[in-house]
Amino acid sequence: MEAQAMATVKEALAALYHHPDDSIRTAADRWLQEFQHTLDAWQVADSLLHDERSNLETLIFCSQTLRSKVQRDFEELPSGAFRSLQDSLYALLKKFNKGPAKVRTQICIAIAALAVHVPVEDWGAGGIVNWLSDEMKAHPEFIPGFLELLIVLPQEISSYKIAARPERRRQVESDLCTSANVAISLLTACMAIDQLKEQVLEGFSSWLRFCHGISASELASHPLVHMALSSLNSDQFLEAAVNVTSELIHATVSYGSGTTAEQLPLIQILVPRIMGLNELLKDPSKDEEDVKAIARLYADMGESYVDLIAAGSDDSIQIVNALLEVTSHQEFDICSMTFNFWHRLKRNLIRRESYVSYGSEVLIEAERNRRLLIFRPKFESLVSLVSSRVEYPEDYHTFSEEDCRDFRHVRYAVSDVLLDATDVLGGDSTLKVLSTKLAQAYGSCNTKQNSKWQPVEAALFCIQAIAKSVSLEEREILPQVMSLLPCLPHNEQLLQTVCSTVGSFSKWIDAAPAESSILPPLVDILNKGMSTSEDTAAAASVAFKYICEDCRRKFAGSLDGLFQIYHIAISGVGGYKVSSEDSLHLVEALSVVITTLPPESARTALELICQPVINPLQELIQQGDQILQQIPARQLTVHIDRLSSIFSNVKHPAVVAEAVNRYWPILKTIFDQRAWDTRTMESVCRSCKFAVRTCGRAMGMTIGAMLEEIQTLYQQHKQSCFLYLSSEVIKIFGSDPSCADYLTNLIQILFNHTVQLLRTIQDFTARPDIADDCYLLASRCIRYCPNLFVPTEMFQRLVDLPCGLMI
Repeated sequence: MEAQAMATVKEALAALYHHPDDSIRTAADRWLQEFQHTLDAWQVADSLLHDERSNLETLIFCSQTLRSKVQRDFEELPSGAFRSLQDSLYALLKKFNKGPAKVRTQICIAIAALAVHVPVEDWGAGGIVNWLSDEMKAHPEFIPGFLELLIVLPQEISSYKIAARPERRRQVESDLCTSANVAISLLTACMAIDQLKEQVLEGFSSWLRFCHGISASELASHPLVHMALSSLNSDQFLEAAVNVTSELIHATVSYGSGTTAEQLPLIQILVPRIMGLNELLKDPSKDEEDVKAIARLYADMGESYVDLIAAGSDDSIQIVNALLEVTSHQEFDICSMTFNFWHRLKRNLIRRESYVSYGSEVLIEAERNRRLLIFRPKFESLVSLVSSRVEYPEDYHTFSEEDCRDFRHVRYAVSDVLLDATDVLGGDSTLKVLSTKLAQAYGSCNTKQNSKWQPVEAALFCIQAIAKSVSLEEREILPQVMSLLPCLPHNEQLLQTVCSTVGSFSKWIDAAPAESSILPPLVDILNKGMSTSEDTAAAASVAFKYICEDCRRKFAGSLDGLFQIYHIAISGVGGYKVSSEDSLHLVEALSVVITTLPPESARTALELICQPVINPLQELIQQGDQILQQIPARQLTVHIDRLSSIFSNVKHPAVVAEAVNRYWPILKTIFDQRAWDTRTMESVCRSCKFAVRTCGRAMGMTIGAMLEEIQTLYQQHKQSCFLYLSSEVIKIFGSDPSCADYLTNLIQILFNHTVQLLRTIQDFTARPDIADDCYLLASRCIRYCPNLFVPTEMFQRLVDLPCGLMI
């Protein structure tokens, strides 16, 4: 039976790697994956690994299978199977001592996983590390394999691929800490073998986090530490040496490592050696991966020692200068390694907790100001360096979707760094640095020899990223920036950023002196943005909303121009490229402006803003009931959603109530003809909800007609949005005695029908929307009109439902 299974595995592997038919390869792969989960996989994989006739493909598959079985399926084995499994894995480790490396690694991981599953006593006195020490001494010819096991052991014990309970993991970690000195001694002994130097360094970095019993002074003089630091200048061992050095840094600041003074002997030998690598960062002949390794080391040093660096000593400034060198690297992957350091340094400089040791508020403030003054030039340099990172590359038009996503990620990351800088420098000072970049870029762009728009766009992007940090009283830089915007070329990407910049500074524009007259040309820019492309139209629409929200009173005398823009955008004619989603920003923009008008003017303006929304709905209704029932929901909801935005944002209750009453026949027709359509009903109920919220008791008789409509339609079509709309009505009118009859009837009908729909747990599962909105309505009834609901039979029936305690 076993022989047959072994043969089948070999056949499946041959098909997977060599059969020309894709379907056969796929089937073979599926079978092999399923086989790995069977109980037979233990014996078959073990036998094939011991079989001298197995080829490399078979060995790799079986070693992976055995490794995964030990990790996740160890409990499948009988209680006494540990010893035979240990013996087999040990024999395999010796067999593959000299390779293949992939197979040997899997065997080592399997042994490490086995060590997690079984108590330390099963390995003999002292556990697996002492067992490994004895074996290395008894069989020096197998040291390469034993050394790899020593490397992976501390790496794998925390792997969640191993199906072990948390308490067992904690016990294994404790055992490894106890055995760390033995492991370090083994690694030290292997230093003498030149061919194993890289593996020794890898093993040392793996074990360092378990070396809690070794003091900083001991580590400072340890030969492994000196070997690692001397290898930092070696191309061959650089990465392994960086890993060790990074772990040493973390060891000096890890929880329970003691005070900074206790760690100083180690810190004092680490920092100078790391700083000695500064020239390698600038070496153009250096391999990029090596530069990344060095940069990572600098970033680790900066983040770990940020509290010491923030004190502002001369040595600290040298470290900061080195980190600025990393930030200036042309590769963003390298440059961005320092971003977390700058964030931590910023936090340390500005938060009060960093200065509590200075005692009095006077001394705290003096020390804070001293440090901020020291680091101010460094953050100014940081702003200048990162601002160029957001430039569009020359080949941006060939970007794939993934490239675009990566570019946006870069911009988000740089924006965060700029905001960190504003916390140290202040928004106005950061703006001054960026305005210099903008002036330089515009000066270069505005020449016959150079028409590049990218640097201008990059500077503007950075300026709008810090907009919220710039004071409303800033009068030196922003007036120049705003006057420059209309002069910039209308490249699509640049125009998009210009529009975003206008929107970002809407509050500053509102606070600008009235005589500056900067608003009209900025509105012209947004108008241009709406007609250039969908992306620029999106940015312009959002900016238009912000401008209208914050500068609404400045628009009171120029409504004709605003309505012209609005009507062109909403109607879809006239060359604007505003999408239906972005048009909601314009609806909201005009709505908030109307709110500032006196009632009579607001009434006229509301009629004008509603016309492009209501007219298309009327035209659809006039085509007849059959057409109205057959058209896609989108043709209705695009207009109804705009109406919702108007009802929500025009804060003139009486004026809006008149409009709701005027347009109710249209909404009622849509209710009647599309009550079966969930999407349309949700849209029209949302519109009614905002009308109720804004108008309140000003709605008059319309609210009664609305209640009659929804309670009738709910019984027929069971739309949960009717319940939600009713809960909004209860919230507004529940305490009004004059509405008691309407609301009593509403409550009776809605709940009577709902309890018929929610008889069993399965009903709740099938209609969670009905259940959710039913209990929302019930909770609002209890809160706003308990006298109409709690004494009724409906209340008790609702409580008696399977999930009745939800209320």
